[in-house]
This record gives sequence, structure tokens and C-alpha cells, in this order.
Amino acid sequence: MDSGSSHDDTAASSSSRLSTSKFTTPSEELSKATFIPVSERPYELNGSTNEPIVSQRRRPTWLSRSILAFSNRHPRSHAWLSKAYLYVRGPRPKVDLPSPKPLLDIDLRIGRRHIIAPIESTLIKATRPLTSPWLFVILAAAYIIGFAFFSRSQSFLTPEDSFIGCTSTYWLANNGCGQDGEACGPFDESAFDFRCPAQCDNVILQNPRTVGDEQIAFKPLIVGGGDSNGTYRGDSFICSAAIQAGIISSSKGGCGRLNLIGNFTDFLPFTSHGLTSLGFPTVFPVAFRFAGSTSLSQCSDQRNEALAFNILITCALFILFRPKSIVLYWCLVCIGFWHVALFSQPQGPPPKLDVAFQSFLPVLFIAYGFWRLAFRFVLPAFRNAPLESCILYLSGFWVGVLNNLTFDKLPLSRLTSSDLGKRSGAITTLVVLLVIIVVLAINQIRVIRKTGWLPHYLKWYIAGGLVTLVLALLPGLSLRLHHYIIPMIILPGTAFPTRLSAIYQGLLLGLFLNGTAAFGLDSILQTAADLRQDAPLGSDLPTWATNSTNYNTSIPFANQFIVWDPLVEGWDGFALLVDDVQRYAGDALNFSLASLNSSLPHFFRLAYTSSGDTGDFTMPATLWPNGTWVDPLPGPS
Repeated sequence: MDSGSSHDDTAASSSSRLSTSKFTTPSEELSKATFIPVSERPYELNGSTNEPIVSQRRRPTWLSRSILAFSNRHPRSHAWLSKAYLYVRGPRPKVDLPSPKPLLDIDLRIGRRHIIAPIESTLIKATRPLTSPWLFVILAAAYIIGFAFFSRSQSFLTPEDSFIGCTSTYWLANNGCGQDGEACGPFDESAFDFRCPAQCDNVILQNPRTVGDEQIAFKPLIVGGGDSNGTYRGDSFICSAAIQAGIISSSKGGCGRLNLIGNFTDFLPFTSHGLTSLGFPTVFPVAFRFAGSTSLSQCSDQRNEALAFNILITCALFILFRPKSIVLYWCLVCIGFWHVALFSQPQGPPPKLDVAFQSFLPVLFIAYGFWRLAFRFVLPAFRNAPLESCILYLSGFWVGVLNNLTFDKLPLSRLTSSDLGKRSGAITTLVVLLVIIVVLAINQIRVIRKTGWLPHYLKWYIAGGLVTLVLALLPGLSLRLHHYIIPMIILPGTAFPTRLSAIYQGLLLGLFLNGTAAFGLDSILQTAADLRQDAPLGSDLPTWATNSTNYNTSIPFANQFIVWDPLVEGWDGFALLVDDVQRYAGDALNFSLASLNSSLPHFFRLAYTSSGDTGDFTMPATLWPNGTWVDPLPGPS
């Protein structure tokens, strides 16, 4: 009886607390909004003390007073904002999304038919013997050894001094070779055996380059090659010229032998193997031709075979061996990084292992952050769908790892205002990408809100945005979001077990590995010189006094002078390019044409100099053999 009575009292007490909290008067609501209890004596201590329990209350904060005042003055707006806040906040308590049900475990009813095809379950059961940890360890060791021999065959059996890059050339832009090209000599008869990597036809000029009276940009620099001997100007990209001449292939690279020759006149343009060269109708001090054979061996680039091998290995990891999720994740990190560093985009031919390891350790640290923030919530959710997770993760992963063959094909190089104006289609491409990203981001925000985590993510992303804004405003520096930084920003928002999150994570991890392995951990802040590369400086330009109206054709060519205006403040001299070679440097205001061949066209570009540093060159002024002078176009070359 006593116990039953006690139980009834407790029930009545609970009921009374519920009724008190549910039905309150307006004055009580105001009291609760104004005075908030901050501490109470624990219930367990009531029996051990005779002191009365006193609720301690504190004054309302300025925020609570402001909210109360706003709600009294604008009840409708307050109600709308309250609803918006509750919507953004999401459910309380927070909820977890369920793991996706395997799509390939088919269980359908179509009319009276019941179709059952448990593809994933059958695959898991059939391959269970292959999931032994000891088998994985043995196969991992075999992979590392095999990959090492693969890399050795790719890059370390050919003499190191025979490797050249896709942009290797014998001549530097503008006056980089000095007076009369002496810094790039000698130009006598000599031969050189070289080896080129694959895919050099994809390596293009990022900034316009002037050749004679023409400009080329966003294509490989190739001048000449159209004569019967296949003679190329000395500043042509050697590997691209070799592809055009059929000496090597684009997909496999290869070896060749190059013969240097001295002065050559009239480089003829032509098109072959998908590449078109420029013409140059006058003389140039260095040229080269390709010989028919070379002494080098082991010249075939095996990046395609390495790619096929690594794709098969990563597929086998997902489908057959199925290690723990964290082990699978680290396998993807290591395979992706070293595929880029050794095969698809090595930092210099042959691959620089010291530079690769310099980036690899920081990459592992950042990758661990990716695992803690995102991957550990999604990758294990697909444990019962190995085939589906393989498709979802690897489809994006290898697209990101092979960024040089995927996103680099878009007419976007760097997200700076100057670069966007250089290439046709760049702005359209950027707009389309932004629309796609915004749509995907809105969908991901919707998913995050369902779980109740949206305020948490908004807080950190707003804080990160404010920090980025401060960095962007630092004087003398420009904010540069390299493509390895973008995954670091986006990946934390993919920590929810959905199929789209799996695709995002694979793509973003691949982009991160490509950026760090191919280019290193470049700074998020860079100077104007870093971003400019070989683009014009934006400096003062000299003014030609000779023009199409005052050039006197009645004066013999050997007695002609071309003239320009005096120096302006801040400069102490001039540099004159004649036919793309520096022929004069000093403070004179004219140049004699006596040393030039009157039967050839000539191209003149002029720049200011200061203490040996050269400003921007003008666009070319052209003097044709018939005496016609063509004024230069405005702007730098």
C-alpha cells in the first residue's frame, strides 16, 4: 500500500509539472523570458541538507531584451523570422541520415511479378575469401614492388640529361637571349638526342607570344617546319615540333635526334598531326631539324598503361578485397598521389622524387583531416554496396586525378579578371560552372538541414569566409584559389551518407591529389609577379617617331634610320628587337638599317629599360621590301 501510494504521488507530481509547463499565462511567459534560472541544487542533495532550495536568477542579456522588444513592436516580422530560424535550424535533436540501400540489390514487384536480383549480396558472399587481411597485406606489398619497377621502366632507364619538357626550347622570349642572342648560343652545327614525355600537344602558351607580325596564344609554340628539310625556328617547342614532324607520338612520347643550324631564312608554316605552325618570312639566328634516328632506347611513355593498371587496382580494392574503410581511403590517397607524381604530371622529367616526398607528408596530414571531417561518415555507409560505391567514388576520383586531361581542357586557366578576357568562351564556361555549383550546393544545404547540422556548418563557413576576406585585402598580395585548395573548402560539407556526397568526395579528393602532386602546396596568397608569369607588365611604352606617313622611300635602304621619341621619366634607355632578336640597347633615339637585308621584311619592337630591367615591348612595326611601313597596333606585345 505504501509503495503504491508513493507511485501515485509521483505520477500526480509529474502530471502537474507537465500541466504547468503546457498552460501558462502571458505574465508567466514574460517572467520566463525576463528571468532565467542559472543554477539549482541537484535533486540528489535535497535529503542531505536542511537548507531551502533557492533559484538563482540573472538579469536578461541585451540580446534577449532586443528580441523581446522587436517581438512586441513587430510581431509579424518576429513570427516570420522565428519560422525561418526554426527551418534553418532543422530538427532537434539532430538526426542521422540512414545508410543508402544498395541499388543493385533489386527487389521489385511489376504487376504480378516479383523480381529479386541481389547482385551486391551475391558479390559480397562470393568474394568473402578475398577479404582476408593477410591476403591484402601480401598483395599491397606486391603492388608497391610492381609499381616501383613500372616507374623505373618509365623514367629511370634513359639518361637523365636526355629528358626535356614539353616547353623546352633553344630561345627565350623577347630579349631573354641578350644582345644578338649571345646568351642562347652557340648556334653552330651540333646534334642532341632527346626524350619527350607524352601529351605535349596539350601544353600551350598561357599568354600571347609575338612572332614577326603575328601573335599566338593557347596553342603550342611552333614556327616553321614546312620546307623540304623540316626546319623549325629555335624558339619552337621541341617536343610539339617533333609530334608535328611525326618523329614521336602524342600518346606515347618518344625519342629523337635534333640537329642545330645557324642563320636560316623564311620558315614556312604547315599543318600535320593536328598541329599548325606559324610562318616567319625573314632571318633568325638559330634553327633546328630532326634526324632520322637516335641512339636512345626505352623511350615509350607508359602513363596510359600505368593508368589502366591503377584503375584496375582501385576497382579491385572496392569490389574484391574490400579492406576496412579507413584502409581503403588511404589506398586511394597514396595511389592517386603517386600516379600523378610519377606518371601523369611529374614535376620535371624525370620525376623529382625529393620534391614529391616534400609534398607527400603534408598531403597525408591534410588527408587525415579529410577523413575525420567527411570520409568516415560516408565511405563506411556503402560497405554493403561494393560495386555501387566503386562506381560512385572512382568515377569522380579519376576525373579529378587526371585534371590535366579533364578540367584543364576547359577554356579556363586561372580565375583572374585578366585571364578571363584572354580566351573566347572563358566567361561562358565560368557562368555555366557557377550555375552547376550553385545548384549542387543548394541541394547539399537541403540535405544538411534535414539532419539539424546546418547552423554548425554555416557558423564555420561564415568564419572561414571572413578570414578569406581579410586575406584578400592584404596589400601587395592577391588571393589565389589553387585547385587543391577548393577541395579543402568544400569537402567538410559532404559528410552525409548520400550518393551525391560519395561522387563529390571522389572528385574533390582526386583534384586535391592532382594539385599537390603536380604543383606542390602553392600559397593561397601570391604577388602580382607570380600571377603575371610572362604576361605584359603594364609598363610605359615608347612611341615611334617613324610612321607610315613620314617614312621616305626615296632614300636608299642602307641610308635609312628608324626613329623614336625621347625617354620619359623613370627609364634610362631603350631595347630594340629586330625580327624578334635584340639588335640595340642604349639611350640613342634612332637605329640604322644598313646592316639589314633590304630584300626581306623586318619587324621592329621597342621597349624602355631601367638599370638593365626591360619594360613591355610595343606591338611590331613592319617594314616590307617594297618600302611600305606598317605602324604598330596599340598596346604591348
